[in-house]
Amino acid sequence: MLLEVKDINTYYGNIHALKDVSLHVDNGEIVAVIGANGAGKTTLLNTISGVLHSRTGEIVFEGRPITKLSPDKVVHLGISQVPERRQVFSTLDVLDNLLLGAYLRHGREPKEEIQKDMDFVFEIFPILKDRQKQMGGTLSGGEQQMLALGRGLMAKPQLLLLDEPSLGLAPLLVREIFRVAGELREHGTTILLVEQNARAALRLADRGYVMETGNVVLEDTSKELLGDERVQEAYLGGSGS
Repeated sequence: MLLEVKDINTYYGNIHALKDVSLHVDNGEIVAVIGANGAGKTTLLNTISGVLHSRTGEIVFEGRPITKLSPDKVVHLGISQVPERRQVFSTLDVLDNLLLGAYLRHGREPKEEIQKDMDFVFEIFPILKDRQKQMGGTLSGGEQQMLALGRGLMAKPQLLLLDEPSLGLAPLLVREIFRVAGELREHGTTILLVEQNARAALRLADRGYVMETGNVVLEDTSKELLGDERVQEAYLGGSGS
């Protein structure tokens, strides 16, 4: 087991955002977390990555407790988060945005290793290679999502946390982002995917969790969740779709 989240409770002040949430991710999996706005999906990712800290419960990565670690230490251990709404550095060019993703690796790894991963990012997102000197803020929404994903990959993660990668994108770009996610798994990257586009997420993922108001209410294989009447009615537009 790569990641285990055990009974975590996370608060925003007095607001109880995550309530005894448990899940696990095995090596080589894509695991989807679906649910409506306000269900706690982003809070879950932020708690795993150390941006937020749970009051109770435990998060274990590769057998090591990481519950109280800072975000930079979590990244150093091999977990990288691609945040919701992309959050690229608008006044830096594409190349510098990508290099910032590898900031913890500089001085610790040969430059050739970092360049190798840069070349891989340019291979899966050729448009970024063409736009290396363009400011991040001038890219289209789809290109910014590719840049954010590429920046996350530059940390060389074992586990990639993707937060709403399809948000605001045209259907063609959504298909491209999900295609790349599937390709990343083939290259050995494990993915925990938070996504409102439940159908696309479950078609890509091996397993899934359904969250409602801070709770995990369903857990199963993606195939079973796609066929579940409750999931169809709430998230897939009804059983007849």
